[in-house]
Amino acid sequence: MRWMRILRVCIVTVSAAVTIAGLGPARADAAGLAHYLDVPLTNRHAAAGPGGVDPRLPYDRAELRSLLNRARAEHIPPKRYAALLFQYWLVDTTDKAGIDLRGWNPRTGVAANRSNLVKSYTYYEALQLGHRELQWAGMGGQVGADFGGGLIDFELMTGLYSVPGVADAARAIVDAAVRAVGPQVLGSLPRGLVALADAGGRITPDDLRYIIGMILVMQKNIFSDLMPMHDAYLAGGIAALTEFRDAGLFGNDILNAWKDIASHRADRVARGNATLLRREQYTIVGPQWNAVRAYKGAVGEAVCYLSTVGGNPSVAGVVPPRAYHPVEYTFLDAAGRKQTLTLPLPNWNWSVFPARWDYITHELLPKYAYQVNNDWPALSAELHKPYELQLESHRPLANIPGLMQSALQTMKVTPAQPDTPLGAH
Repeated sequence: MRWMRILRVCIVTVSAAVTIAGLGPARADAAGLAHYLDVPLTNRHAAAGPGGVDPRLPYDRAELRSLLNRARAEHIPPKRYAALLFQYWLVDTTDKAGIDLRGWNPRTGVAANRSNLVKSYTYYEALQLGHRELQWAGMGGQVGADFGGGLIDFELMTGLYSVPGVADAARAIVDAAVRAVGPQVLGSLPRGLVALADAGGRITPDDLRYIIGMILVMQKNIFSDLMPMHDAYLAGGIAALTEFRDAGLFGNDILNAWKDIASHRADRVARGNATLLRREQYTIVGPQWNAVRAYKGAVGEAVCYLSTVGGNPSVAGVVPPRAYHPVEYTFLDAAGRKQTLTLPLPNWNWSVFPARWDYITHELLPKYAYQVNNDWPALSAELHKPYELQLESHRPLANIPGLMQSALQTMKVTPAQPDTPLGAH
């Protein structure tokens, strides 16, 4: 019966190969729970590669749930299964949003990630529509259309910085300011504007592709950090989020923020969502924005500044960044009279956290919260619009050459009040 022995050997070999490849029904048991303990979150911030938080972790939701349940049943400290916990909720929320987490690779560009942009922001808005207290998600969805529209323009217009007029207009603005005030004004003009005048003509399509990839990394990073929390909150409430805290995935500040959100009291809900937003902007993408701004010196500074010039948030009543804290510089003219130079361009840069947070807390947060609490029908109607339509209606960067020319033409010098302090203000 030699052929029977050969057949048995073949069956055992194939079965083992299937188990090792992760295709068999006992994948979790084959690897063993110990294989998934103390796994570092190597891709937590989405910058190391495509997929989830570490390439060793499974993508099957049932398998992840089984492993988690075993870890809990064996009373393993949550910090030892933190990566497993994170991966489970990330898989769960990407599955619900219709996103292929394994293949989600931000560095492949906007066209390849357009579906992920639409699905992630549609999911944000759906959470807000279903749960009035989830204001971070609703505002993120609305602002996402502005963000996504700008990225589409960046990718489609890789020749933006060679378009006649953009860098030339920046140089003309700087030169006109120096003529009006003197060379001392250079130190008070926006660094991004000066960088654009200096490096605008040297920005290449490769530079833009790198920056686009980094901004898409940030978009995935935000989703990966905040959406698992939202998913766990809806599925298991504060108890589920306490496990996140115990695993070291966030601290008491975020757990307390969720307790505020769960209270359904308007003041606490606003405070809790503001805490989530600060985490997003400072902890999650703050270092990545700094890296983009530092890219090739003046190149990154210029591109980040232009995104501030071109931004046009869709939250009702919010002024665009370019109109928030415009350039004003008071000086003494040749006759010793106080004059103020006014330039209708932002005197700040979105990529700098303190300036970005000032804009968010004075414009976006209060005006979005007002809509939720006082004009829900209008906000609901806006959030119900197909997201492709929202995305296509926010394509601001094509207007940048015109905005720069307009700023040059409308720059003015006017007499200042006697008590106006000298310098930038």
